Amino acid sequence: MVGRLEGKVALITGIARGQGRAHAVRLASEGADVVGLDICEAVPDVPYDPATPEDLAETVRLVEAAGGRIIAAQGDVRDADALKALAQKAVDTFGGLDIVVANAGICIPSAWDATTPRIWASHMDINITGVWNTITATAPHLIERGGGSIVITSSYAGKKVQPWMIHYTTSKHALVGMTRGFAAELGRHKIRVNSVHPGGVNTPMGSGNMMAAMEAASAGTEKLGTMGTTFLEKSWAEPEEISAVVAFLASDETPWITAEHISVDGGQQYF
Repeated sequence: MVGRLEGKVALITGIARGQGRAHAVRLASEGADVVGLDICEAVPDVPYDPATPEDLAETVRLVEAAGGRIIAAQGDVRDADALKALAQKAVDTFGGLDIVVANAGICIPSAWDATTPRIWASHMDINITGVWNTITATAPHLIERGGGSIVITSSYAGKKVQPWMIHYTTSKHALVGMTRGFAAELGRHKIRVNSVHPGGVNTPMGSGNMMAAMEAASAGTEKLGTMGTTFLEKSWAEPEEISAVVAFLASDETPWITAEHISVDGGQQYF
């Protein structure tokens, strides 16, 4: 059976684990060749455990086990030249580029008055400029290919608010505007641009000192913690449930969906 992404090439950022790894495996299982990037090292102030080169190697193994071909590189989305080089390598190796999943991002819990300039700058540089770098590095190749699909990972926090993270909420709201802007300007090239908005997801972002950091940031405003309660029985998604939506948007089944912001949050944005 031919997969619905057969013959397509996808570039994904933040690929070493979590949602990025799940996206890579899902797109590969649908027939796509995959090119991926991950920093695989600690970012200052981030409280959860960083991805590692071993995590990246495991992603490679899983993609290959799913029947896919993959190029995986260690790199930083803040490095525009590295992204341009990776995009060119995708074209040179696999013949073109059709799908871009701008997934890499960070999340540091911090109340407004405890947020340092470095925490603020890290979110702007990685969560916003990193997505900008990813799209500007890859869009010319999609244009050359005659069209394609770009999927931006925003968040529940890009539609409502994530308490104790004004910096994170700001960055994820910015991606809504970026999605619309790129969709408007790239539409004439038959490129669709959409964002996905996960709520809580069962990934290593909850590891290390993340829960303690959330507790510390919420002190005195704990009642805000009821925001974002899901309507469904469970409180979070599995990464593969987000990947199903990414694969749908990447496929030819969605030729008339662009500039859209799709929530995969169990109803969290409405609570």
